[in-house]
Order: sequence, then C-alpha cells, then structure tokens
Amino acid sequence: MEMQFTAGQLAEMLGGVVEGDSSILVSNFSKIEEGGKGTLSFLANPKYSEYIYNTTASVVLVSKDLELHRSVPCTLVRVADPYSALAQLMRMADQYLSPKRKGIDPTAIVSDKAKIGQNVYIGPYAVIEDGASVGDNAQIYAHSYIGMGASVGNDVTLYHGVTIYKGCKVGDRCILHAGCVIGSDGFGFAPNSDGTYSKIPQLGIVIVESDVEIGANATLDRSTMGATLIKKGVKLDNLVHIAHNVVVGENTVMAAMTGIAGSTEIGRNCMFGGQSGAVGHLKIADFSTFAARCGVANTIKEPGKQWHFHPHIESSNFRRSFVCLKQLPDTVKVVSNTERELKQAKDKIAELENKISEILSKIENK
Repeated sequence: MEMQFTAGQLAEMLGGVVEGDSSILVSNFSKIEEGGKGTLSFLANPKYSEYIYNTTASVVLVSKDLELHRSVPCTLVRVADPYSALAQLMRMADQYLSPKRKGIDPTAIVSDKAKIGQNVYIGPYAVIEDGASVGDNAQIYAHSYIGMGASVGNDVTLYHGVTIYKGCKVGDRCILHAGCVIGSDGFGFAPNSDGTYSKIPQLGIVIVESDVEIGANATLDRSTMGATLIKKGVKLDNLVHIAHNVVVGENTVMAAMTGIAGSTEIGRNCMFGGQSGAVGHLKIADFSTFAARCGVANTIKEPGKQWHFHPHIESSNFRRSFVCLKQLPDTVKVVSNTERELKQAKDKIAELENKISEILSKIENK
C-alpha cells in the first residue's frame, strides 16, 4: 500500500508555499543527506543546510525564512515549522499504512465479566481479566495482559506484551510500547532485626492520564497507598522506571533509562535527558531541564532552571566549573612549579642566612 502526493497537495495540507515543480510526486520519506527520487525530506537544523544543495530528494520541507545561497536540485515547500510539518505528514502516513484492526482473535482470553468497547481489536493470546474495561477503538496486540479491574480508555494502543496489573487505569489516546509494565509492586521492604527484610504490600494503583506515550520495557510501579500518577501529555522513553507514589506533571518528557525514586513529585513540562534520575521524596519545579546523566539530589523550588552533573549543578555554574576542570592539569603544573621555585628560594635564603651568621660571628670574634 503506497501513498502519493504532489508538492502542491503537500503545500495545501500544510499551509505552505511551493518553490519549484508543484506537480512532482513523492511517496516516501528520506533524510536530506540520503534523499532519493520520489522521497520527501526536511531541513530544520542549520548544521544540515549544505545538504540541500546536492540532495536527491524530490521535495524538501524548509522554513519560510530560509535563505539560499545558490540554486537547489529539489522542489521546496516553505512552511512555518519544517519539523512539525514533517511530524504531521508522518502521522498521516502511519494511519494510512497501519489502519486500525477490529475483532477478537480466537486465541485471546477475554473474561465474560470484562467490558469491551466498540471497534476494539484484541490480538492473539491477549488476556483480559474479570472486571477489566477496554474503551472504544482500542488496539490490544498479542500477548498483552489487562488485570482484574484495570481499565484502558478510548483509542488506546497496547503493543505486544504490555502488562497492566490489577486496578490500574490508562486514559484515552495513550500508546504503550512492547513490554512495558504498569502497576508492578513498588520497592517496599522493611528491615528486620535479624538482617532479613519483610515485604510491604503495595496496595495502591497506577493512574496514567490521557495522551501519554510510554516506551518499550518501561516500568511504572504501583503505589504503597493511593496512586502513582502520570499526568496528561507525558512522554516516557524506553527503559524508564517510575517508582511508587511518584507524580509526573503534565507534558513532562524523559529520555531512555531515566529513573525516579519513590514519592518524588515532578512539575509540568520538565525534561530529563538519558540516564538521568532523581532520589526519593523531592519536589521538582515546573519547566526544569536536566542534562543526560544528571542526578537530582535535592528539592528544586525555582522553575525553568537547567541542571547538569551529579549531584545536580545549575547550568551556568556547571559550565564555569567545567572550564576550570579542563584547565586543572595546567593549573596543577603551575602550582607544582611554583612550589618547587619557592622551595629553591627558601633554600637560597637559608644558605644566605648561614653565610651572614658566619660573617657576623667572625666580626664579633675580632
């Protein structure tokens, strides 16, 4: 199944302007540095600007204010934001090439006590337990599991092998990728006097609000009491771990392998780079940004700050510190040379003092 659009049709859909052949056809996407006849590419990052002068892509989405220094071999579609325009087109292509399925596979196990909405797809060997509910237009792929009393909303997609434990709730239009787990036990153990540990039952749930996307093999732990809460619009990458009783604010994004310890509350529109994390029982202000591998060790009260390193350091301080760190070998060398010169000077002073003492002694003896 193939989609074909002319440059003119693309411009009409995107509110853009064609510069070149408006009748030229595209049916696939490509990187601007790779291109290919019949493909659509884009230019959003200035560091790729040189590729536009020799790309083999047929059509390239560019910014309305892009200035060209010479002619280009492709047709341009000028739009307000090339990256957003490309995302819009790729969503359309995805819906066209991967239409929603309907029906329940005969190998699926669906409880008579479960509530299943309209136009739902339930794939091979999926399991839906007593009291669970599945909203309209949901897509439940093979080997996924929805536990007792759990619920998923309308237009939700659960890819292969997703597990939703009992009582947990997933809102409308969420996408959960293969292998992610919603509602596994929080890491709660009480130490005993003999050095062993007793498990603390985790009696709460996980609530995932609407328009959330969760990456492959990510894990969201159920709360000890109450709920672990993922608010609307949150995007979690692969292998992210959210511990019990954590709250993740609206539209916060976390890159792969981020980990948030128990009972930490994260504000809205925060950004976490890969392998970053936060210790437990903190509060993190709205619009906080954390670089890759940043470790948050204390509550952050002021919104909109950028942070690096572990434990976290405010970005401007980190940059100054890093400049000093890079100069450290030369600084050590200077200090060592200075110490050696001081020692030599002290030795000379001591030698002169001895000579003066000898001279004074001779004068006194005369």
